[in-house]
Amino acid sequence: MRRFSVVAAGAAVTLVGGLAVGGCVAENGGSAPAPDKGTASAEQQQAEEGGEEPQGGRSEAAGGERDDLVSFEIDDRSQAGFDNVWVTWTIRNRSSEKSDYTWDWEAVGPDGKRLYNSTEWVTDVQPGQTATGESPTTLKTPGVTINITEFNRSKSW
Repeated sequence: MRRFSVVAAGAAVTLVGGLAVGGCVAENGGSAPAPDKGTASAEQQQAEEGGEEPQGGRSEAAGGERDDLVSFEIDDRSQAGFDNVWVTWTIRNRSSEKSDYTWDWEAVGPDGKRLYNSTEWVTDVQPGQTATGESPTTLKTPGVTINITEFNRSKSW
């Protein structure tokens, strides 16, 4: 009987702790298109209008942390009937500290239907350094739009 009460107490603590942590989740109000070489992002426009300060008090160039994602696009390398599609990215650390990056993205078809979503990680990018990467995907490129749904830069330890 004593063993049962210890297990029940442990389960109650786990449940309450899980609910408390689950309540801390913040939702992003929508998605933003992947970087476009010719237009300013919403975060960049907000920063230009006196928007948010960077997280953790780090100094950075004009614009927000989202501007560190220089490019993010689909690269279709398919040939001879074999699908070979990748997403490629370039990150440039414009902050004053070594940083880690994570971002969530989605691929949306011409009809507005989400076709794919994923998360990318880049770690240990030094100030001023540019990092590139790629990840395979099963996307077909015609008419697909890439949206960044969440983007975070944090201090790398």
